[in-house]
Parts: sequence; structure tokens; C-alpha cells
Amino acid sequence: MPAPAKVYVRTFGCQMNVYDSERMAELLGRHGFAQTARPDEADLIVLNTCHIREKAAEKVYSDLGRIRQIKTARADAGRQTLIAVAGCVAQAEGEEVLRRAPFVDLVVGPQSYHRLGDLLARAKSERRGIVDTGFPDEDKFQSLPPRTPPRAVTAFLSVQEGCDKFCSFCVVPYTRGSEFSRPVSDLEAEARRLTEHGVCEITLLGQNVNAYHGLGPDGHPWSLARLIHRLAGVPELKRIRYTTSHPHDMTEDLIRAHRDEAKLMPYLHLPFQAGADRVLAAMNRKHTAADYLSLLARIRAARPDMALSTDIIVGFPGETETEFAATLAVVAQVGFAQAYAFKFSPRPGTPAATLNDQVEDAVKADRLQRLQDLLGRQQTAFNSTCVGRTLPVLFTAEGRHPGQLVGRSPYLQAVHATADASWLGGIGEVAIVGAGRASLTGVLKSAQRPKA
Repeated sequence: MPAPAKVYVRTFGCQMNVYDSERMAELLGRHGFAQTARPDEADLIVLNTCHIREKAAEKVYSDLGRIRQIKTARADAGRQTLIAVAGCVAQAEGEEVLRRAPFVDLVVGPQSYHRLGDLLARAKSERRGIVDTGFPDEDKFQSLPPRTPPRAVTAFLSVQEGCDKFCSFCVVPYTRGSEFSRPVSDLEAEARRLTEHGVCEITLLGQNVNAYHGLGPDGHPWSLARLIHRLAGVPELKRIRYTTSHPHDMTEDLIRAHRDEAKLMPYLHLPFQAGADRVLAAMNRKHTAADYLSLLARIRAARPDMALSTDIIVGFPGETETEFAATLAVVAQVGFAQAYAFKFSPRPGTPAATLNDQVEDAVKADRLQRLQDLLGRQQTAFNSTCVGRTLPVLFTAEGRHPGQLVGRSPYLQAVHATADASWLGGIGEVAIVGAGRASLTGVLKSAQRPKA
């Protein structure tokens, strides 16, 4: 029998793209494609792209240059190679991708990847580049085959897509569309399938996940908090996380869920983006610095050990040194366990890209360095507070050294400990003896192996 066709999928950007890449690979499996880790042996190469920053988009074109060489070499050997650009660069740039890389066979947006089989057949038969960046009326999730659970302890579960906030710097409303939430019953069924195959921890995904409003079994929209409580009823599911959230949608019932639901981990990613109210207004963030700090006070009152993560942009158009100092002040007051900081990157089509008084790159670079220095010290300090504590660690993978496993603390820290491989997928009590900026080390206190 002939060998199956092979597909290589490369993922850029956020966790949602990781989830989408998994689903695309599953769908392509139904069309006869087996996955490969080597692009040079692939009959189909899919780049699932990110458009959130200019560097991420340009990296796609750089990769396409290398992939073109693979396509040419395979053609010289008599083997056809199809190239598909998917994701947010595809959605945002469409025909421009074909103009800059005319050897690409398919450009498909994140709302249309359930059509991959038909689109690839068209590209192959018509021998021209196909572009599909529309927003179909049908629910793509309903059009996808049942999910093939990953062979892993943790998994992503996409519950919500799109965003209606229209922050002035952000492309998500244009590349992912308006907010859409999947029905509770579909999500519960998918979560059960995942746990039946060994998944112990699920991270609920959405561009604005706490705006979730999917239809519940009672016929009414449910909040994210109510969905979490429902999923917590899946017996084999040990831990629940969610990302990414908007402060405007951090509702009281969700705050209470962090207090009341034991399976919901005490880790929250809640971007504030800037510390100066004028900048926040120009960003259309719909909150002030005081609003954000007040919200965090309510969250910490409900869950005192909450570890906080955030996103911050430096050098937004017109940002002064005084306004940047306000960002540093917010960071200093909060004390983040982890954070992601970026220089402002003007994205075509967003209001912020056309604003006057763009900040010089050298100034942005200097501010970013100062901010990252502070955030790094905070992350190291937070990790250091765990030394001497005993934390429940979910072991997820084998470590680099023999007899070592790597796991996750409740606060999403990587924890290295000596443990037998039978602990994979189990939660063990680990005495933390060392801490660095990126991880913890500990000693497994449980002598008894977890139950199968």
C-alpha cells in the first residue's frame, strides 16, 4: 500500500493557535495526512500564524522563504508540496500573502479551517492560490470531527472566540471576529473525552474568555463561572485554568468561583496594559488604573494566595516618561508572579497605528528593559516565597535527568523533582527546596505511588 501523505504544522503565537493546530491536524488526518516533525518530508506544510505584533507576522514571511526552498527541492525530486498559511496573518492580509509569496497554495483564516479538505482539493485541482478569509455563518466547531484527545496530562479547551472590546492596538476583533461562545453541553462532552484519555488539567481558552456566555442545558446563557462549576463535576478532571481575561468582564461570580471551587487553580492572567489613565483611555481599555487595583483587591480578598500574571505594552503613542512611571508604579504595587511585556507594535487597520506622536524605538526599548528588570525581580521573589512550602504538584512529563519528573504547581510554576514515572498524571506533595526565576525544585514527600 502507498505511504500516507504527510503534513507538517508549525504554530505561532497564542494558546488558541495551539488548540487550532491540533484540530487542523486531526481534520487533515481524516483526509489521509499523517503528521511529521520534518518539513522537508511533508506533502503539506501548514503555518498557523499570529498577527498580534509586527515581528510575529514578519517571521512568517521569513519562514516562507525557507519553505519555498523545500518546495523547490521536492519538486526537482518529483514530489509535490502544498503550502497553506492559516491563522491571523492569513485573515488580516489575505491576498497580500499571495502577492508576497506567490508559491503559497492556500490562505485560510481561523474561522474557515474546518473547510481545509475542500480548500486543499481546490488548490490542487485549480493550480492557483486559494484565499478563504471570510466569516462563515456555520459554527466551525460543529463542522469539525470529534476531537482526538492528546497523549498528554494537560490540554487546552477552546470555549470562546473573538472579542467585542476593540482595544485600539489590537487586531483580534478583525482577525477572529465578534465574541462567540460554545454551548456548555459540547464543552462538557469534550472535557469528558479528554479525561477518559488521561488528561487531568484543562485550560479553558478564549480571546476574552471571561466574556463567555454559551448556551446552558437550561436554554439560557451561562457565565464562565457557571461553566467552571459544571466542568468541575467531571470526576477525573483534577484542575481547571482559564486564559485570557479582560478586567471589564471579571464578574463577582467568577471571583467567588476562585474562592469556592477547589479545582480552579489560584492563578489568574489579567492584562492591564498600562498604568496611566490617559493611555488606558487611548487604548480603549474601559478601565482605569484604580479600577484595576480595586478589582485585584476583591480577587485577593476572595483568594489570598492568588498568583497574578499580566500583559503590559510600553511605548504606546504619546506615552510620556511620567506615564511610563505610572505603569512601573502599578507593577510595584501589585507584585506579579509572571508577566508578558512588549513594545507597542502598530498593526495595520487598528486605530492606534494611525495615531500621531509615535514613540521612538530606542525609547521603547529602554522602557521595556526597565520594566522587564522589575518584572523579573518580582517573579524571582514570588518563586522564592515557595521555598520551605509543600505544594501539590501535577506531574506532566519526564525531566532532562534520569529519574526526574517535571510538574506544575497550582501557580503554574514548573517544578522539578525526583520521582518514578508512575507519577505521571498524578498529584504529589512536593517540599520546595529551591527556586529560580523560571522554575522550582523539590522533594516528593509521598512514598506511595498514585492510584492507577
